[in-house]
Amino acid sequence: MADGIDQQIDSASPTPTPDRSCRMERFHCKPPPMKAAIRIHQISKRFKSLQALDQVSLDILPGEFFALLGPNGAGKTTLITILAGLTRADSGVVEVMGHNVVSDYRNARRKLGIVPQELVFDPFFTVRETLRIQSGYFGLKHNDDWIDEVMTNLDLMNKADVNMRALSGGMKRRVLVAQALVHKPPVIVLDEPTAGVDVELRQSLWEFIKQLNQAGHTIVLTTHYLEEAETLCNRIAMLKQGRVIALDDKANFLNRQATPQLRIKLMPDMLPTSLHPMLISQEDGYHRLRLPALDQLEAVLQTLREAGVSVKDLALEQPNLEDVFVQFMHQP
Repeated sequence: MADGIDQQIDSASPTPTPDRSCRMERFHCKPPPMKAAIRIHQISKRFKSLQALDQVSLDILPGEFFALLGPNGAGKTTLITILAGLTRADSGVVEVMGHNVVSDYRNARRKLGIVPQELVFDPFFTVRETLRIQSGYFGLKHNDDWIDEVMTNLDLMNKADVNMRALSGGMKRRVLVAQALVHKPPVIVLDEPTAGVDVELRQSLWEFIKQLNQAGHTIVLTTHYLEEAETLCNRIAMLKQGRVIALDDKANFLNRQATPQLRIKLMPDMLPTSLHPMLISQEDGYHRLRLPALDQLEAVLQTLREAGVSVKDLALEQPNLEDVFVQFMHQP
């Protein structure tokens, strides 16, 4: 009987039309492009005389750990408030998981968890009550199991019944993260999440965020701690004066944009004049020099020998994200 049904289905099915746009075997064809978790297209925003954002475009893919970096006033927080639907752009389109943040705000917001910079809470509720109220905003009435899991992972269980006003700044920031996660959003935006948080809390927070990313959540991070972005993020955008001035994979930034540095202690402590153009800084008795290339190291040492200067200590340091960031920010 099963064979007969299969034959009927086969005979009733139309003959598939070959895809003439792809002449190779099917498994060799390119897959369709992945839809962006966050699509930011030509976003501009002006506040009176200040152009906060100027034609910003970004696509952030599902599952990425993405860093949005820039100095104060670059437009990072403005972009996040537009993404969250709290501010309207003057022009352009923002989508979260395919939902427009203006015309389809409710569905876009359900897909998004935001951890803001500001510590804003009702001081009269406990931690658990705060998270239950946040769940209610998204229509989640029976969410205690997930709330407990989030509190456990953020080391908040021993504070579950403590009023918000009694918490330290670092613990309040953890509650902000928990609030952003109560509705299990696929996209999480962290705006300076570790500001004012001690080292131990910071490390455990990042362990939990990394677990979420490994589980498939898209993470967008803004931070002034560039070592965090370098350690955690796969792809990075740099903003300056409301514009994206650089966008690339982290590895490409580190490999192509910065040059090696030489940290060197001299006796006597006098750097030859011919090496002054390479000098980055001088502190704690060490000179930090920027090498145009690794093969220039011997030329530097030869210059020191000819000047009668001996090397007491020397370390060759590879470029880090902070070096790259400073280079881009100093470009006109």
